[in-house]
Amino acid sequence: MAYRISLIPGDGTGPELTAATKKVIEATGVEIEWEIEHAGVDVMAEQGTPLPDQVLASIRRNKVALKGPITTPIGTGFRSVNVALRHELNLFACVRPCKSFPGVRSPYSDVDIVVIRENTEDLYAGVEFDEGTPEAKRIIEMAPAGKIREGSAISIKPISREGSAQIIRYAFEYAKKNGRRKVTAVAKANIMKYTDGLFFRVGREIAKEYEGVIEYNEVLVDALCMQLVLRPENFDVLVLPNLYGDIISDVCAGLVGGLGLAPGANIGTEVALFEPTHGSAPKYKGLNRMNPCAMILSGVLMLRHLGEETAADRLEQAVAEVIREGKSVTYDLKPDRNDPTAVGTNEMAEAIIEKLKQN
Repeated sequence: MAYRISLIPGDGTGPELTAATKKVIEATGVEIEWEIEHAGVDVMAEQGTPLPDQVLASIRRNKVALKGPITTPIGTGFRSVNVALRHELNLFACVRPCKSFPGVRSPYSDVDIVVIRENTEDLYAGVEFDEGTPEAKRIIEMAPAGKIREGSAISIKPISREGSAQIIRYAFEYAKKNGRRKVTAVAKANIMKYTDGLFFRVGREIAKEYEGVIEYNEVLVDALCMQLVLRPENFDVLVLPNLYGDIISDVCAGLVGGLGLAPGANIGTEVALFEPTHGSAPKYKGLNRMNPCAMILSGVLMLRHLGEETAADRLEQAVAEVIREGKSVTYDLKPDRNDPTAVGTNEMAEAIIEKLKQN
C-alpha cells in the first residue's frame, strides 16, 4: 500500500527543488501518494496567510510531510512559517545530520555529526516586548537596579524541565537506535545559570539512565564553536536549546560544504516534517541552478522514518556517487564555481536517478 504524504513545494526555488526531489524519491520504487498543499508568500494574496489551515490539516492527517523552503514574509506580522509549523504541530525535535561527502570542497573530510535542536521554546518562543511598552517597563522595574537599561526591548528566554527532558531523551534514544557513541549537551550555563543551567541539570539526570551505553558530556557553546573548527571528529550527537541549535547546525553544515548538503527533520509526538536547512533563495527562482541535495537528503531521512531503510541507503549512496564523480553537479559543488560544465537542478536529479538504476 502506498504511503500518503503531504508535499509542500514552498516558494522561491522551493517548487523546483521539490519537483526534483519528488521524482528522485519515486525512482527508489517506494510507492507514495502525494497530497500537495501550498504555503508561503505565493499564497498570501489569495488566502491572507502564508500558512493556510488546510496545510496543517493535511499534515495532521497524513502524519508525514516533505516541505520545500519557504520565505518568511517581511512586514506582515507573521513571524515565520517554519516556526509556526513547529509550534502548531509540536515538532519538538529538529534533527540535522552533517556528514562529509567525498568530492565536496571542504578543509574537513571525515565529519559525521548529528545536531539535535529543541524546537519549541527558548528565545524562539517569540515572547518579546518592544521598547517603551508597559510590559518592558514593568520588567525593567522588576530587575535589579542597573541590570536593564531604560528604553530596552526585551525578549523572554523560557527553558522548561519538560522541554529539556523531551529533547535530551530523544537525543539519547536517537544515539542508541543509530549506533552512536556519545551525546554532548551544549549551553551557556556559566552565564545563564537558571535557564541553561536547568538544561544541563536535566541532561545529567537523563544521562544516568544510559550509563554504560551512551557516553555523555557537556560543552559551553562558545567553546564548542572553537572545538568544532579544530577537532570536529570529537563530536557525535549534539543536543542543544533552540537558538544555539539553530546557529551550531549552520556551523556544522559549513564543515561539510554548506547548507546545500544539509538536510533536516522535524519530529513531533504525532507527526514528522522533513525539509532542507537552507532558505528559499528567491533570486534564483526559475533559473534551474540550486543544488537539490539538501532536499533530496531530507527525503532520505523521510524514507528512514517510514522504515524504508533499503531505499534510503540506495538513495544516499546514489547522491554520494554523483557528488564524488563531480561531473553532473551544480555550480556550488564544482572546484571552480564558474565551471561551465556545471549542471542544473533537474540535471543533477536525473544523474542521481541514473545511479539509482545501477544500484
